[in-house]
Amino acid sequence: MTGAQAIIASLEAEGVDLVFGYPGGQAIKIYDALYDSTQITHVLARHEQGAVHEADGYARATGNVGVVLVTSGPGATNTVTGIATAYMDSVPLVVVTGQVPRGAIGTDSFQESDIVGITMPIVKHSYLLQNVEDIPRTFREAFHIASTGRPGPVLIDVPSDLNSEMITFEYPDEVNLPSYKPNYRGNAKQIRAAVNAIREARKPILYAGGGAITSGASAELIELAERMQIPVVTTLIGKGVFPASHPLNMGAVGMHGSKYSNLAMTESDLIIAAGARFSDRVTGKLSEFAPHAKVVHIDIDPAEIGKVREAQVPIVGDLKGVLAGINAALAKEGATPNDEEWIAQLSEWRERFPYYHPSIDESEGGIVPEIVMQQLSAKLDPAGSVVVTEVGQHQMWAHQYIDRELPRTFVSSGGAGTMGFGFPAAIGAAIGCPGKQVVCIAGDGSFQMNSQEMATAAINGVPVKVLILDNRCLGMVHQWQKLFYEGRYSSTELAANPDFVKLADAYSWRAERVSAPEEVDEALDRMLAADGPYLLDVAISRDQNVYPMVAPGKALDDVMGAIDVAVGAVRTEMPASAQPSPEASPCARVDAQFGGRWNSDPSDTKPRMSASQAAIDLAPSTLGSKPDASLVDASDAKEGE
Repeated sequence: MTGAQAIIASLEAEGVDLVFGYPGGQAIKIYDALYDSTQITHVLARHEQGAVHEADGYARATGNVGVVLVTSGPGATNTVTGIATAYMDSVPLVVVTGQVPRGAIGTDSFQESDIVGITMPIVKHSYLLQNVEDIPRTFREAFHIASTGRPGPVLIDVPSDLNSEMITFEYPDEVNLPSYKPNYRGNAKQIRAAVNAIREARKPILYAGGGAITSGASAELIELAERMQIPVVTTLIGKGVFPASHPLNMGAVGMHGSKYSNLAMTESDLIIAAGARFSDRVTGKLSEFAPHAKVVHIDIDPAEIGKVREAQVPIVGDLKGVLAGINAALAKEGATPNDEEWIAQLSEWRERFPYYHPSIDESEGGIVPEIVMQQLSAKLDPAGSVVVTEVGQHQMWAHQYIDRELPRTFVSSGGAGTMGFGFPAAIGAAIGCPGKQVVCIAGDGSFQMNSQEMATAAINGVPVKVLILDNRCLGMVHQWQKLFYEGRYSSTELAANPDFVKLADAYSWRAERVSAPEEVDEALDRMLAADGPYLLDVAISRDQNVYPMVAPGKALDDVMGAIDVAVGAVRTEMPASAQPSPEASPCARVDAQFGGRWNSDPSDTKPRMSASQAAIDLAPSTLGSKPDASLVDASDAKEGE
């Protein structure tokens, strides 16, 4: 067979039945071979970035490897954001890119790009094929690498001349990679040390991340939590690995986690990090993070252990097996919980610091996004639905209020925070889980980044539902500008948004817009009951903020905007900058131009630049114009300056 046919045969040998992609000149022979496949269905995206996000959503929702096929040059470079998103969240992908013929590589040939070099920092591994005989072995290795150990994207770059060369096809049964041996079995001595630490702890906390879902360790996690009565907090990517209805579930932790879960992490004496990486969005100010806690860190990637927080008990191995070992040892020893006071304290905090309280009315009569999320959550079957989010305020509201009982039922971009991810990922999840209700929660800014994929859903009959929390601004950045930048809303207001209902109609979707609270409930019912794709545009105020919040650079327990029912159900620790403030002084404006160095770094003792010097130094950027008089301090002004 030809090299192109060998590529398709390799995918079929791996059991692939779904490929997302976009054709082009250097991949045309591969697409011609794909035409004859009776096993593989191809989903034509409307943009290569959309194709990668669709494969990513498919992989996260199903646990299978997502496959992407695109052409060279701009086709390949359009995949970069999607590859980076998958890499940051450890999602298994195999991305096949066309490339110019081998003899033209390095000559700046038409539609040539060094995609292997471009993606080197954001792939688990990559190949630039040089020999047609290497195709079967390369694909066998790529799928093995992508799906084993810590999963991640693997790129295969295929020079187009290889597609025409002939090969006697034989697919290898085994992989021989001496340098790649993920450690699945945790060290027995370290497991013993973890058991001892758990038995001694009086304020333990289980901190579960995306690795717990990848490992399939939900049952083992629940067993450990129940056996020793250990409360559980989850990361954004780990949501669903521990049932929301379980009394030990403390929910989200970190920048927009609850105050009670953040207090739990801060006051704990033992953190069992289960497939979590101590992201800065979780730890807050690292030097003040969990100051009293020992850390048991379990991760299959040895590079993660100790990277951010020192682990007193590091365990490299597959989480499912390690937790099973810990559970077996605890059971053999007849270990029992000894943290009754801790559980009581956490219950008190949970009652005192709820996410939302009806007496808090910040909507001025408009739609309350928190209530919308609660209403949607109540209507979804936890076992029969998948919730996918875009990135922004709506993402955090969904994380806080959408209850999930099972793994792989909540999909969101965590490490990369990729706007434009959620909608195509929802299409991929819906195709991969045809029996489930798939709902994408989006913002008006994020949705527009890949709205062209509405055509992909319509043409393929994908009944994905999109709920837009539409505040006509880039909500999260707008919130930061309100809280930390004196309300200077620089380039975050989206006054020229399209009419999303008309846009949906143009793609043959059903859609509606609601703007009053009493309209939401029935609109949600119509959306969920629709047979095909449906868009619900929900108008909310751009002044709505996501609370609680840990400000950048603050400690995890330094929470603003948390509701405290002990003082009358009001938001506490609200920043002064949320209120109107006087205009900054001329010196402060100059400082801002130089990164705010004088306000943010007290250890910097270099001589301070005067305002007039700053203005003069800025002159080249204004093509030799005179310094703005408003930038010159009167104390610096001298005759002749």
